Amino acid sequence: MKHILAFVLAAFAATAAAQSFPSKPIRILVPSPAGSSPDIRARQIGAKLTESLGQPVIVENRPGANGMIAARETVRAAPDGHTLFLALINNAIGDALNPDPCCRLNRELMPVSRFTMTPLVIVVNASLNVQSVKEFVELAKAKPGALTYASGGTGSISQLVGEWIKSEAGIKVLEVPYKGVNAEIPDLLAGVVMAAYVVPQVIVTHVKAGKLRALAVAGPSRLAMFPAVPTTAEAGLPGVEAIAWNGIFAPAGTPPPVIQILHRELVRAYNAPDVKNQVLATGSEVAGDTPEEFAAFVRSESAKWSKVIRDANIKPD
Repeated sequence: MKHILAFVLAAFAATAAAQSFPSKPIRILVPSPAGSSPDIRARQIGAKLTESLGQPVIVENRPGANGMIAARETVRAAPDGHTLFLALINNAIGDALNPDPCCRLNRELMPVSRFTMTPLVIVVNASLNVQSVKEFVELAKAKPGALTYASGGTGSISQLVGEWIKSEAGIKVLEVPYKGVNAEIPDLLAGVVMAAYVVPQVIVTHVKAGKLRALAVAGPSRLAMFPAVPTTAEAGLPGVEAIAWNGIFAPAGTPPPVIQILHRELVRAYNAPDVKNQVLATGSEVAGDTPEEFAAFVRSESAKWSKVIRDANIKPD
């Protein structure tokens, strides 16, 4: 009887929480600086949520510690739907490489809905005499250790895909780590580093200007902005996919009815024509999946990158 009563009371409390939600401003904590791509995305949906939920939605930037500063602050907040976290793929990779029991995705942070998916593009300096992934691999085999690729450092998606390609193709390419996202672009353009794995919007103008050459898209399909550039599978690297993604999480314990409200309004915001068109224009696409689908996706990402980390023997700094 006590168990039934506790269940009824919990269900009543959850329903009451949903009926009064939101009762105050909502915060979205973003683990990157103002003006960054994730920040812009958060502000786009924040404006839509303000309209639909009738409460101000405030984006707060908490960069640092590979996303953990923002994650930690979210987990410490009341689990009532008023504090949200825009998680990035870095958080899933961090959980695979060096998990912090304070704030793991699908554990202390519960998925609400995935927002955007952006495949990385394999690019080389135009002076490198290769026109395809096949030719890049052949050159790397002919000159072991002579070619270089830029990464965002240990545990970055660019490092992991760089090591994955080396393993799959059986080549030796020297990693050159950089401290910030896209910090390698000036050196890539100058030919200081020969190859990189980057999101399309960062290099589209340089590719069209002939300064960089796109060899493959590390996603399931070609991009409208690079229709002639094959996917990694088409280029001879089946299975090698690297998608930069982001999505909204809430602290564990947030009532399911509140999660449902947030999911409904987030998906509506993601699919607003102005938001969706801007996302597509940058070579990304909107996911907008359910909390259950997002949780399954995070599990699959964790398994994929855990294997790459093991196979490449990558250790946390």
